[in-house]
Amino acid sequence: MSLPPGFLDELRTRLTLSSVVGKKVIWDMRKSNMAKGDFWAPCPFHQERTASFHVDDRKGFYYCFGCHAKGDAVTFVKETENLGFMEAVETLAREAGMPMPARDPQAAERADRRTLLQQVMEEAVRFYRLQLKTAAGSEARTYLTQKRRLAEAAWDRWDIGWAPENAQAVVDALAAKGVSPDLMVASGVVAKADSGRLYDRFHARIIFPIRDPRGRPISLGGRSLDPNARAKYLNGPETELFDKGRSLFNHAPAREAAGKGKPLIVAEGYMDVIALAEAGFTAAVAPLGTAITEDQLRMIWRIADEPIVALDGDTAGLKAAQRLIDLALPLLEAGKALRFAILPGGMDPDELLKAQGAPAMQAILDAAKPMVSLLWQRETEERSFDSPERRASLDKTLRGHLARIADPSIRSHYADEMKRLRLELFGTAQYRPFQPGPYRPGQHRNAPPGGALASTRSSLLAQASGPVDEILREAVILATLIVHPALIARFETALDRLDLTGDDHETLRRLILGHANDPEPEARIRETAPAALDALLLRPHVAIAPPIRNRADDGLAALCLAEELAKLEARRAARREIDDAMEDMGGLPDEGLTWRLSQAADARHRSEKTGPADSADLGEDRAALSRQLQRLIDDQVWLKKNR
Repeated sequence: MSLPPGFLDELRTRLTLSSVVGKKVIWDMRKSNMAKGDFWAPCPFHQERTASFHVDDRKGFYYCFGCHAKGDAVTFVKETENLGFMEAVETLAREAGMPMPARDPQAAERADRRTLLQQVMEEAVRFYRLQLKTAAGSEARTYLTQKRRLAEAAWDRWDIGWAPENAQAVVDALAAKGVSPDLMVASGVVAKADSGRLYDRFHARIIFPIRDPRGRPISLGGRSLDPNARAKYLNGPETELFDKGRSLFNHAPAREAAGKGKPLIVAEGYMDVIALAEAGFTAAVAPLGTAITEDQLRMIWRIADEPIVALDGDTAGLKAAQRLIDLALPLLEAGKALRFAILPGGMDPDELLKAQGAPAMQAILDAAKPMVSLLWQRETEERSFDSPERRASLDKTLRGHLARIADPSIRSHYADEMKRLRLELFGTAQYRPFQPGPYRPGQHRNAPPGGALASTRSSLLAQASGPVDEILREAVILATLIVHPALIARFETALDRLDLTGDDHETLRRLILGHANDPEPEARIRETAPAALDALLLRPHVAIAPPIRNRADDGLAALCLAEELAKLEARRAARREIDDAMEDMGGLPDEGLTWRLSQAADARHRSEKTGPADSADLGEDRAALSRQLQRLIDDQVWLKKNR
């Protein structure tokens, strides 16, 4: 469903962001200025004692200077209540007293048909639940009680039912409720034979309802008790309600539990999820008996950033893990990861919980391995690397895996971990860095003298956590905004997005943005962080910067700020490109990599130039200038003429 233009704007005007956020936080009244719509509170997204979570009612945005969470009212409701976009909009609309917009006729017709099909599914679920309690369901009750150790209360919680042997029973029951044959078949509960006869698709099976993220039934799963059955588990077919590759078993309860801090566990089947949830691991889902699809993986990541995949410790489980790794590698991004808990002895979660209990399961979850460990295990386990050719083959395979990772930061960290594991595997001698100290007899005559001077150790060159020139540019940018507060609003977005690396720079940015509306922000910053401010302004490079020396000239400061921000971004972009190109090198660089490196070098060079890149950009007639210069030389204008 699409929202009409202006709906979200109207919604935001009816609700202040502070009223939405205020239900989840306690405002810090010492820092907040309610008259100006400026609110501060401890962040609801991470544990902290200080109030670093900022809400600006005038702009309608929040930002945490600790965990960097940011967004508007819709985003806040999504993140805090673990809802989808439209669900968050509906929640806010109800709070604001706004009716949701009417849908177009075709969409309404489709929605009405989906509603009818869901009603059919509800009737079917109700019928199967009743059948489980009858004499026809005695075998199923015995199986659930004795083998699966599920109490009757658990049957009700999961709406477990029984499809009787009589394949006409559910057809007759639905017909008695006024359900048409067309809707029976469209729901997936009933199948139609070639002869035209309708019959129960799930007859003689234990029934597990499958529900959508809002808890509505969309399909069924059936477990046969016949050891000779062609399929032990049977899912409903693809219907207007059910897309197997886009659905998860136990989606809604797991999302709610994960939103309350429970770790999300991805298991293989219905009974694994039920066993986990009944044992206290309530944030558990399953991909409905199929290999996890890309859509399902994205759905799982929307529930939790780092789910734990709990797979059987048998060959099939390990193969499923490797398939998931191949699927996940191109989709990885910062903050999204997978961990794998491989169960011992080929057991599944249900068997482990019955045999050893919840503490054993918790121990296995705590020991879950990151994805890179399983990837390395797959490529090295039970293989010999006793020749240069075999080691080179391993390197080629690993480079191929790294090349599939789209995010350059994650690719870099994966490469570092691969290098470490490779070093451990091949037993290469560790490099021992030189330890400085005074000269002693027997040492090499050219050995360096003792440790560095105190002034050297305290210098920026020695203490910097990143490239020194970038840290200095950051310092100039921050100092300029502090000295010229009128420019803060103009450069607020650029400052917010800036990736800071220098010591105390993050603190100063937070204070600059927090006191942007104060008449004298420099004084307020000095009250809060005097040491950080003095360290910034007393740096020689900062003190001689034109914006600092000319405090009255905001125009000059604006030009300098724009230039410094552009140069900083160009430097970092060039460095990232060079790093990426170097990672891609396998042996000798090819022409493409050489070109990338040359382009990056050119970009870096251009970022350091203060004047025009080319005199041609000035629009001058270079030929005319050349002729004029030659005429001056011929006339010897430097000689005094006798008149």
